[in-house]
Amino acid sequence: MAVRTPSSRIRRAVVPLALCAGLTAGLTACGADPDEGTNGVGKLSAPEIERKAQSAADTAKAVRLAGTLVSKGGTFKLNMRLKQDGAAGSVTTKNSTFELLRVGDALYLKADAGFWAHDDKATEEPTEADTEAADKLDDMYVKVPQGDPSYKQFRGFTDMDVLLAGLIGLHGEKVKGDRDQIGGVRTIKVKGGAEGEGGTLDVALEGFPYPLQFARGGGAGVVVLSEWNKDFPLAEPSKEETLDYGKQLPRR
Repeated sequence: MAVRTPSSRIRRAVVPLALCAGLTAGLTACGADPDEGTNGVGKLSAPEIERKAQSAADTAKAVRLAGTLVSKGGTFKLNMRLKQDGAAGSVTTKNSTFELLRVGDALYLKADAGFWAHDDKATEEPTEADTEAADKLDDMYVKVPQGDPSYKQFRGFTDMDVLLAGLIGLHGEKVKGDRDQIGGVRTIKVKGGAEGEGGTLDVALEGFPYPLQFARGGGAGVVVLSEWNKDFPLAEPSKEETLDYGKQLPRR
C-alpha cells in the first residue's frame, strides 16, 4: 500500500483550487452564489429583468444622464440632470456646446457668442453686425418661446420621460447577458438580440433595479444613468442674466 507524502496531498488539493480560480477570475468565486447579496433580478428571465428596470425608471423622480449619441445628424454629447418638472445640463455638438435649463414650461438656452454667430446653413462668413448681435447673447440665458419651432427640439433634451423612453428601450428578442459593474455597482446585462444589435442594457443588481448604462446597437452611442432619485434645485435665472425676444429666438 502506497503512503502519500504530505507534499503529494497538498498538490492534489491545490490543483482543483487553481483550476477553480482560473475558471472564475471574473465576478464570482468558485462555488459561490452570484446572486448572494443582490436584489435577486439576476435570477429572472431577460424580459422580466427589462420590465423591472423599466418599472424602476418609470417611478423615479430624478436621474443624471450622460453619454454620447450618434445619429444621422451627427454625434452629440449629453450631460443632463433631469426630473419631472425640469432639467439642467449641457449638450455638445460638432460645432458648439450649449446649456439648457427648464423650469416647468419655461425653457432657457445659454451659449457663447460663437454658437449664435455660427449657422450651418450659411454660405458666407458672419457680418460685423452678426458678430455684434451674437456678442450681446454671449453667456446669457435666452428664453426659448414656446411658439418657436426649436422649442420642441430643445425641450426634448430636458424631458425625463421622453429621453428615458427613447434611450433605454431594447429592440428584438431579449437575451440575458453577462454580469458586470457600472460605477462600482454589480449589474446584469440584457441584450436586444444575441449580439446586442438592438441595444444592451445594464441593470443594477444592488438596491432598486435601475438601468445604469445603455449601449445603443450598431455603435450608436453609450449613455450612463446615475443619481437616481437624487433631487436637485431648479430656479429660473435672474432678469439681469436673461434675454427674452418674445415669440421667436434670434436668427442664427
